[in-house]
Amino acid sequence: MKGNFDSLVNGDKPILVDFYADWCAPCKIQTPILHEISAEMNGKIRIIKIDVDRNSGLASKYNIRGVPTLMLFKKGRPVWNQSGVTDKKRLMEVLTMNL
Repeated sequence: MKGNFDSLVNGDKPILVDFYADWCAPCKIQTPILHEISAEMNGKIRIIKIDVDRNSGLASKYNIRGVPTLMLFKKGRPVWNQSGVTDKKRLMEVLTMNL
């Protein structure tokens, strides 16, 4: 996954990464919020999900200590991150500022 992940986050479009785990109840709360945002952003950003249990190397590289953790990348660089469930209003503010 590492090579593919690097090519995704190095693109021109901002990438919001949802570091999650299948067993995580708050992650299940975050998912529908991300679906709504994806629809409203209409292709301006891309959202991808990374399972920390299956991609422990990436989780370690980006110092993910809790899930869900959202991390926004622009041109390969992390520009924002937040652990815990992040509400739609806050996420829209962050994404709009980083377009």
